[in-house]
Amino acid sequence: MNRDQLIEALIQREGGYVDHPADKGGPTRYGITQAVARAHGYAGDMRAMPIGLARTIYAVSYWSGPHFDQIAAIAPHVAGELFDTGVNMGVFTAGKFLQRALNVMSGDGLLIDGNVATKSLASLQRYIAARKAQDGEAVLVELLNCFQGERYAEIVEANAAQRAFVFGQVRNRVMDRSPSQ
Repeated sequence: MNRDQLIEALIQREGGYVDHPADKGGPTRYGITQAVARAHGYAGDMRAMPIGLARTIYAVSYWSGPHFDQIAAIAPHVAGELFDTGVNMGVFTAGKFLQRALNVMSGDGLLIDGNVATKSLASLQRYIAARKAQDGEAVLVELLNCFQGERYAEIVEANAAQRAFVFGQVRNRVMDRSPSQ
């Protein structure tokens, strides 16, 4: 899937306006939290936030900003997974998952700081080239999903109120239902 298809699939999955009392993100529309909307200059009621703004925020802050567009040129399914994880857990968390996975798979010794830059991209390129014939990209996506599932469990263990979301998070984000597939 390309960027626009990933964004549309995500918006469909996230739905419209939600304000669940246990959601630490507060009011959201199309998966965009009020804090993120405000950071992008939207001052109105979240119930009325335009879908076009959500698309722009996703494209800028969750795709090109964290360099997932550059990852897509190397490994499109990995980029789709990181985009989805970044929206749900933050782009630096998604970046850390990638760096950790590449360290585990390749032993490249990347600094796990969530900043996907030159070294992370080069490591990904080497990994994909070395493992292409062995479905290396799919294996990397699965490992990223493992890290994501582990993080959801940690969140619930630290705050039982988050249990309200974990079933859907695992079903819609960790299981093989990635928008990149």
